[in-house]
Amino acid sequence: MKHLLQFAVGLSLLVSLPVLALGDAEAGQGKAAICAACHGADGNSVVPNWPKLAGQHAAYIERQLGLMKSGNRVVPEMAGIVISLSDQDMADVAAYFSTQTTAAGLADEALLATGESLYRAGIAEKDVPACMSCHGPAGKGNPLSGYPSLAGQHSVYSEKMLVGFRAGTMWGDDDTNSKIMTDVASRLTDAEIKAVASYIQGLHASE
Repeated sequence: MKHLLQFAVGLSLLVSLPVLALGDAEAGQGKAAICAACHGADGNSVVPNWPKLAGQHAAYIERQLGLMKSGNRVVPEMAGIVISLSDQDMADVAAYFSTQTTAAGLADEALLATGESLYRAGIAEKDVPACMSCHGPAGKGNPLSGYPSLAGQHSVYSEKMLVGFRAGTMWGDDDTNSKIMTDVASRLTDAEIKAVASYIQGLHASE
């Protein structure tokens, strides 16, 4: 029943996502210069604490920037940056990064079996759904439902996000996607989070 409710919630997002500005990738390239220090000039961050933005859905990036600017998603390192961005700036930066190619990552062989099983099958006895049911077999996500691309993301960053969701410290109780992830992550152990984060790092969206 819970999975059916999650599916219904996902469908509701198709008609409830906010109206976003139309981004210009060419304009966004120049505006994204301020992002390069942490996220890389092409959106492939070198430091694993900072997420790769290359190849991420424009609507997802734009929405997250908006949540940070409004204070609904608290990221101290971003606070001084997003405050100066207009809606059009955020749309342009998002459009630019969405056109870039995510650099491939590698999964830890020791965690591969556990991570793959969790991503592709979930854990039935704990009522944990397969990650790919929302994020796709190759980790490309679903832009219409607001589910981000995960393929190739740094395992350190994915692990940090999942731990945050489990703790309920992410972006707001009234955010539907945040509620779903908080519910799922609440049933994952540290070892399971580490394994699936590693598997995600090794996913290639081109597969």
